Amino acid sequence: MMNDGDVARQLKQMTDFIRQEAVEKAAEIEAAAAEEFQIEKLQLVEAEKKRIRLEFERNEKQGDIKKKIEYSKQLNASRLEVLQAQDDLAMSMLEAAGKELLYITRDHHVYKNLLRIFIVQDKLTKKNPEQSLLRLKEPAVILRCRKEDRELVESVLESAKNEYADKANIYPPEIMVDRNVYLPPAPSHYEAHGPSCSGGVVLASRDGKIVCENTLDARLEVVFRKKLPE
Repeated sequence: MMNDGDVARQLKQMTDFIRQEAVEKAAEIEAAAAEEFQIEKLQLVEAEKKRIRLEFERNEKQGDIKKKIEYSKQLNASRLEVLQAQDDLAMSMLEAAGKELLYITRDHHVYKNLLRIFIVQDKLTKKNPEQSLLRLKEPAVILRCRKEDRELVESVLESAKNEYADKANIYPPEIMVDRNVYLPPAPSHYEAHGPSCSGGVVLASRDGKIVCENTLDARLEVVFRKKLPE
């Protein structure tokens, strides 16, 4: 029978493995998409520049001011096309990464442990402050989750409270699962444009003034925005 130290080490190994898998997958998607985008962007820009340059040279020889103005408009249009292409590619990358999140919640053992981590804390980067219970530091908090996750969440509440109490050196807090308001369900083809949530939790102080959104979607959004080019 494993003692508490063995359990903690095993959970840490599992957590590290999950995070490493997510980082490697995100890096793979990002690298492939970035390479494809750069190739398409260079081809588009070079072809457009060549076409506009030739047209401009003809217009310049003819002294046609009107053609010069048209060149400027076309150049601006090409820049907008490049920006639109970049935005479309970025959105497709985000959508692809979002689909990968669904596989995490299908493994109940992995997802259960991930929910406990989300409830207690979040150290996504060194610059980010600790979130969830360690950020709220409240004696009583309200927790919202997806309806389909409620049983899993409730099964880890006790261990999450005790872990938080040990880390913060205080009494375990009261965590009230909101049974009236749930997070939206997972994305589906039937409601592609409706609100959705891939998993995770949202914690709030009882007065609602402090809210910690620790969902898979929120974490993906933070990571994704940090990876976007300036």
